[in-house]
Amino acid sequence: PTCEPTKGMETPTMESYPSASASGTKMSTNGIASSDMPKLAPPSALPHLSREGSITFVSAVSAQAAMPGTAGLGAINAAIAALAPILAVELKPIRVNCVSPGVVDTPWWDFTAEQREQTFAGFAARTPVGRVGQPREIAEAIAFLIGNGFTNGHTLICDGGIRLGQ
Repeated sequence: PTCEPTKGMETPTMESYPSASASGTKMSTNGIASSDMPKLAPPSALPHLSREGSITFVSAVSAQAAMPGTAGLGAINAAIAALAPILAVELKPIRVNCVSPGVVDTPWWDFTAEQREQTFAGFAARTPVGRVGQPREIAEAIAFLIGNGFTNGHTLICDGGIRLGQ
């Protein structure tokens, strides 16, 4: 089957994403009220999702690993991963999953400039597979979650084992 997720949809702009005040989002000690979650998605998306469809979030392994200096990033990624099981129930029968990649050779790492090769070598040495990931591998994990109609509310960690802390 072919995947045409945006067929018939307008491309959302920043203005189409409601702000907390515009959406009436209620904040509590638990964060965003679950009844407001659909308001946080692009307004044009939910009505176009197939009841047999899938939403896949991308988090990061910092949600599952204790890496000094990444507390804020880890908390944000853990929150993203936590959405999958909750929304899997709230948006049923639409499936909701998450992929949590480790260190992947992408332009995100361009800030390391001359140290990029050394940085990747350091991560590779701490990863049981002995290398950093490739974008294709993360895409394959996402494709699996989209294509498997019986996987729901799951976070698939695709990190070469770096979270195991060798």
